[in-house]
Amino acid sequence: MIYIVLGFLACVIGAFSGVSLQKRRYAAEIQGAHREADKVLAHAKVKAQEAVEKINETADQRVSDYKESIEEELDSYQADNATREVRIKQRETGLTQTAARLDQLHEEMTKRANDLSHLKQSIVDLRKRAEALSSKRVTTLEERGQLSIGQAKVEILDQLKDSLAREKEIELRYQQDEAAVNAPKIAKIMAVDAIQRGPVDMPREHTEHLVQIYDNSTRQKLTGRDSQNLRYIETLAGVDLVFDPDDRSVLHIVTADPIRREIAKLALTNLTVSKQINAQSIERQVTIAQTDVMNDIRKTGERAVSSLHIGWMHPDLIKIVGRLKYRTSYGQNVLNHSIEVAEIAGLMAAELGLNVKVAKRAGLLHDIGKAIDREVDGTHVELGVKIAETFDEDSRVINSIASHHGDVEVTTPISYLVAAGDTISGGRPGARSESVEEYVNRLKSLERIASSKRGVKESYAIQAGREIRIMVDPRKINDQQNAELADQVKKQIEAELAYPGKIKVTAIRDFKAVAYIGQNKKSSQQHEPARRRQSKHRPNHAKSRVR
Repeated sequence: MIYIVLGFLACVIGAFSGVSLQKRRYAAEIQGAHREADKVLAHAKVKAQEAVEKINETADQRVSDYKESIEEELDSYQADNATREVRIKQRETGLTQTAARLDQLHEEMTKRANDLSHLKQSIVDLRKRAEALSSKRVTTLEERGQLSIGQAKVEILDQLKDSLAREKEIELRYQQDEAAVNAPKIAKIMAVDAIQRGPVDMPREHTEHLVQIYDNSTRQKLTGRDSQNLRYIETLAGVDLVFDPDDRSVLHIVTADPIRREIAKLALTNLTVSKQINAQSIERQVTIAQTDVMNDIRKTGERAVSSLHIGWMHPDLIKIVGRLKYRTSYGQNVLNHSIEVAEIAGLMAAELGLNVKVAKRAGLLHDIGKAIDREVDGTHVELGVKIAETFDEDSRVINSIASHHGDVEVTTPISYLVAAGDTISGGRPGARSESVEEYVNRLKSLERIASSKRGVKESYAIQAGREIRIMVDPRKINDQQNAELADQVKKQIEAELAYPGKIKVTAIRDFKAVAYIGQNKKSSQQHEPARRRQSKHRPNHAKSRVR
């Protein structure tokens, strides 16, 4: 226990001694720290003093610079103010001078106004005096001439009208005489100029009526069992297909409709190229051919109308124009012929000062009836007039269509131009395939048939053989026999001649009654009395048409 107590006491004493030593060490460290802090504080004060001095120097410099800039600005402001004061003084001086000038002008204007007032009064006085003198002059003239002003005006106007009427008659007579003398010459010059400037000489087009099939296997497929494929194509296309007996590679397309012929030709060509020939392919190719031909008709019509610059045209009428591409007349393509006529008529209309657009439109549509004359009964003139009336065409266009072959009376100058253009286009060398010999023979044949009938005095084939006119003897043939004669000639032409288009037969029976009365004696010569429905001076025409 003693040792324990002693040990405990030793530990306590050691601990107390350690604590004392630790306190002394801490006190020494604190004093060192205080000394170090005093050094740092003194150093910081020195640094702070230096920074303060530097900041003060900078602030003084900035203050000095700012002061200098402010002083410079104040100097500039003072200079500006001085300049402005000078300008204000100059403006005040100018305003003073302007006011003085305005006062002077005001005085001058006042003086001029007064002068004008005096002049106006003088003018009024002079006018009153002039009116008085004029009235006095008129009164004096009426008294001396014994004629009032109204009567004098009437006499002067009557004399002027008489003088102008005489001068008008003289001028009109001179113009008519000059036109009558120079008209053939001018017309020839215009026609030649229109031919040279207008249409382009195009080669005659030949319509192909056959398809060449050289491949034997394709030909056998196309024929099929008992020619079933050919008969199916005929049914769908509306044509007749016949192989040439001399050359089996040639397949003829027989039809009077050029549209169907083109559809059949295109379908057969596509079938021979594809070599897939069955019912389905035939239907497909015929449908494609119909669509292609219809599209080509529409595009052709649009190109023709747009190239002539004739304005808007109904789409259905454009399609009818396009159908003329597949129509020929004596080997001449009707669409090309119509375009030529339109160009020639337009050029001549421009020279004459007429409506060029209407002339071209009439020329393009003059043969429009030929587009459907194989489908509808009637002449191409009658059908063309109906088509033009259906689409509300201009009356000048309708008259040009109706009169270009002399069927009706011409009512507009454009009709003459269209008829001239039609003759020029159809008569140019190489335009039509018919020879002169065939043409003359056809005319002679028509006249021979008409002249062979009893009671016929004369017969004339006109309009390139489209009409035969028969002059009968009224003493041998009456009105009923005249009509029968026209029908007989029509039937004989149908039986004996082959001709394109239609022919009109016109039988004319003319009646006249003439009487002469002398001074001392009477003599009369009288033919059979006129028994007709027409007027006294018109012959009786019996007409018959041959298709």
